[in-house]
Parts: sequence; C-alpha cells; structure tokens
Amino acid sequence: MRGYRYGGRRRGLGFGGIGGRLPLILLIFVGLAFYWFSNQKEGLVSGRRQMITMDLSSEVRLGQEAYMQVLQNEPVLCSTGQGNCGSEDAETVERVRQIGLRIATAAREWEAEGAPMTVLGETSGDLPPWGALADRFDWQFNIIQSDTPNAFALPGGYVAFYTGILPTAANDDGIAVIMGHEIGHALARHGAERMSQQQLVQFGQMAVGASVGDMPVEARRLIMGAIGAGAQAGVLLPFSRAHESEADIIGLELLVRACFDPREAPELWKRMGELGGGQRPPEILSTHPDPGARMAAFEAVMPQAIAIYEQRCGPLPMR
Repeated sequence: MRGYRYGGRRRGLGFGGIGGRLPLILLIFVGLAFYWFSNQKEGLVSGRRQMITMDLSSEVRLGQEAYMQVLQNEPVLCSTGQGNCGSEDAETVERVRQIGLRIATAAREWEAEGAPMTVLGETSGDLPPWGALADRFDWQFNIIQSDTPNAFALPGGYVAFYTGILPTAANDDGIAVIMGHEIGHALARHGAERMSQQQLVQFGQMAVGASVGDMPVEARRLIMGAIGAGAQAGVLLPFSRAHESEADIIGLELLVRACFDPREAPELWKRMGELGGGQRPPEILSTHPDPGARMAAFEAVMPQAIAIYEQRCGPLPMR
C-alpha cells in the first residue's frame, strides 16, 4: 500500500520525519543526562544526590521576594497595620511562632552535629556542600487567614501557616509535625532542586521543539506531548514525592529533638488522608505520596524515634 504524500515525500518518512530526527533527539537527551549527573551534589537524607544549579544567595533572595509578595496579597493574622488583634488570634499566632522557633533551634543543633538522621539509626552525619543553613536563615513565622489547609517554608526560613490547616493539626504536636516537614524542605534545598529540574526539562523541550520545528503540526504536538508527559511522570512527579518523603523524615528528626511527641506524625497523616473525603489521584500521578504510605513510613521508624525522644526529653506520656 502506498503511503500518503505531502510535498513530494511520504509523511513521517525521510529526514523530515521522526525517524530522521531520532539521532538528534537522542543526542539532546544524552547531553541533558550528562549535565544532570555532572551537577549532582550530596543531599541531606540517606546520601541522595541532588542536582542544584542555583547558588544559595539567589535561592534565598527568591524565597524572600515570594514571601513578601504572599504577605502583601494575603490577609495575615495580627499583622502590623491590620488594626486590633483579638486575644484568640494573638494566642494562635504566638503558639505557632513558638513552635516554629523550637523547631528552628532544634535544626541549628542538628546541623551543628553534622545532621545525623538519628531516627534512622545514624550516630553521625555529614553536612552537604552548602553547609549548615538553620543558623544562617532569617526565620519568620506568619499565619494567613484562609480556609486552605496548607503551610509552606520558603528558602531563607520564611514560614507561613494557613488557618485552614490548624483544625487538621489538632494540637501542638500536630503543628510541630507540619512545621518540621516544611522546615525540612528548606534545609534540604528542595525548592532550588525543583527549579533546577524544571529549567533542565524546559531546556530539553525547547531543544527538541527546535529540532522538529519544520515537521507537520500534528506530528510536533504528538512528539512534544509525549516528551512533556514523560518528563512529568518520569522525572518531576517522582522527585516531588521523594522531596515530600525526605521532608517527612527530616521533620520527624527535628520535632523529636524539640521534644514534641513523634507519635503524632502518623496520626496527623491519618487526618490529612481524610481531607476532601479521602479522594485523590493515583500516587503515580500525584506530587505527594499517598497518606497511607506516609503513615506506614512513620510507623516503620517510630520505635527509634521514641527511643531518641525519651533519651533526650524523658518518658513520653501515656496516650
């Protein structure tokens, strides 16, 4: 059977088709892989290597700018110039800030020891190339009036809690679990790693797009769509889930050192899993691990976490 012809060529064949472009596309991916692996640095958790191409000062500056923008655009609880602050709101703000300061202090002490993951059984640690961060960050803690169940910590130590997450946190230990997790992201430089990965993916998409620029529109769409989906499912989402798991374990380390009850960690994720009626996409298509998997990960290290807590803080209360 004869193939369809367009402009004197069979569509999809010859140098103008994808077959003729494969060597060039493969060369682009080889170059990207070489760049990826040549820019790897030792990370904080379990020796995982991270690709971070952004310097720390630029990362912190971007974190500060983003934080200031959020505070300007969102209703900050008990902020300067907002008028009278009710006693209940003031108590909430002070409560979250004090928990944050305790976690930040624990982070300083942890990094001063070399950042050993004692909840994983490590007795010594080895700081990554960028060194200790907690002692260099300008820690700030603010509460945003919003029903959104969210919290974040930006590079530089800029932390925000939304009032909508406080009912799920339920208590000081629950707030500490969330606080430790978010601060864990900042200490592990997950934001810089994520931006570096996104830039590399965008560069790869631009390079492939240029290499197939003279192909028919539908063929280009298919190729670019496949590459975009592959990058999302094969690179960005798995790393996002890895970041969440790493922040979980760093957070557990910090809250134990700050003498908060580690047993609240799986309980928090049980409550988090019930948000939205428990409906969520398959884990492979999600930026976060399944709450049940996170609970199981905490339970797996809980005996060691409890032992470290009791060694540092005394016996845990009965529950």
